[in-house]
Amino acid sequence: MIARRLGLVAYEPTWRAMQAFTQARGADTPDQLWILEHPPVFTLGLAGRRAHVLSPGDIPVVATDRGGQVTYHGPGQAIAYVLLDLRRRAIGVKELVRRLEQAVIDLLRDYRIAGERRTGMPGVYVDGAKIAAVGLRIARGCSYHGIALNADLDLEPFGRIDPCGYPGLASTRLADLGVGDKIDAVQQKLAGSVRRCLTQT
Repeated sequence: MIARRLGLVAYEPTWRAMQAFTQARGADTPDQLWILEHPPVFTLGLAGRRAHVLSPGDIPVVATDRGGQVTYHGPGQAIAYVLLDLRRRAIGVKELVRRLEQAVIDLLRDYRIAGERRTGMPGVYVDGAKIAAVGLRIARGCSYHGIALNADLDLEPFGRIDPCGYPGLASTRLADLGVGDKIDAVQQKLAGSVRRCLTQT
């Protein structure tokens, strides 16, 4: 797997680049892991309803092709996009979601924070508040999009939406849980944890 650190990059060009990579890849194309941040943006998944975007203000809303409802991305959020050939890895989308969640749960454990799953609500939660969101697209047997972990981003925009379609769902971040690591350190740890969880048998 090739890991790429992209820095702070606009959402839509990055999404289009993932689509193009997935469309062009062949049976021998190495998988890639993109680690990055986005400027402020609300993204609306294929199942998303505009009614869940309550008050976007000056933050753009992009209708995208991942699964799920609406979420927020912004600086200070560590994002791992996984561009994988699932057939070659012999895993399905539910297993991929489980492994991405486990990568964040493992990372949180290293910080002595107890992360957990919630039935029917993909992502990772701490004391009932969402700290990481998962959204994926599968095309031609390959995945793109991935998981976003709240490190030290401004949580206020989550109050302008029904996060993941759930009115009043609380959000949290590492910075409020006693973690002082900067975003670069969190990204590095997230990349390592994702790689470990994707290579397990």
